[in-house]
Amino acid sequence: MKKLLASILILSLIVLFVSVNGYADSLYIIPDSNVRLLTYDEVWEYQYDTLLYAFNEIYARHGYKFETGSRCYMWFSQMPWYTPNQSESSTNHHETYAQCSEIENANRDLIVSVREEMRMLGTTNPYGKGMPTPPSPNVDKPRGFSYVSLKSGQKLDVYSAPSYAAYRANNGKAKCSTNGAVYALGWDNGWMLMLYEANYAGQYRVGYINGSEIRGQLPYLDMLSWDQTSCQVLRATSLTDDPALTGNAMTWLNEGTQVTYLTTMYNSAAWDYIECTIQGQRARGFVPHGTLSIAMTEDK
Repeated sequence: MKKLLASILILSLIVLFVSVNGYADSLYIIPDSNVRLLTYDEVWEYQYDTLLYAFNEIYARHGYKFETGSRCYMWFSQMPWYTPNQSESSTNHHETYAQCSEIENANRDLIVSVREEMRMLGTTNPYGKGMPTPPSPNVDKPRGFSYVSLKSGQKLDVYSAPSYAAYRANNGKAKCSTNGAVYALGWDNGWMLMLYEANYAGQYRVGYINGSEIRGQLPYLDMLSWDQTSCQVLRATSLTDDPALTGNAMTWLNEGTQVTYLTTMYNSAAWDYIECTIQGQRARGFVPHGTLSIAMTEDK
């Protein structure tokens, strides 16, 4: 068993390096523990304390109501997918238990067993996988965007406008992980307009995913309708696809640039959502409200 533990610790060091670089956007400890039987070896890849949350994550998916102030309450309450079952008390969870599938119950038992084994061996598996980075508390979502639950484990191509020929951020490689938080506004000709956390910390983006690329059940959302008014940029400004956190520029729009006004969105500020071109490609993004000529003439 000591040799096994040593091998697991070495493997876990490798896993930890991978997790730091590619797992930070996950909203789940084990994203598919509700649909797939876990193995003994992969459960051993996690730290002892992390497995406590992985165990409770199975119940949290079904609205398990944690005691207010407990560490699981504090963790899961910040997850946009978590909705506590208000019909339960914090001491009566029969409804939650009844909703768990055979797969979930089997995974729960396995996690409990591995934690017991760690205790017997006197290890917390310190080099195993730790907790993922929680969603940024400072995300200022435009009103109307709401969390949508998409099947985990997908990396979906994101375009700045609803077209495969449209401009893509991140040097043409923008992707959305469904293990992270995804907020959607509606459908535009089969494309879902959404806000998501980019693969690196500190960046959110608004963009489009083609519905045909999404595995699993598609979210029910309204169809979007735009103003489609031609106008000009009154003063030079940056165009951003992140009105929620950083405001990082996609490109710079000079005074007099011709654009198409689509709508105005609001969070703690007002943003005009427009269509223009970037490097000759169709693109959509946000400029501060009041920087377009439409602001001088609108009467509705």
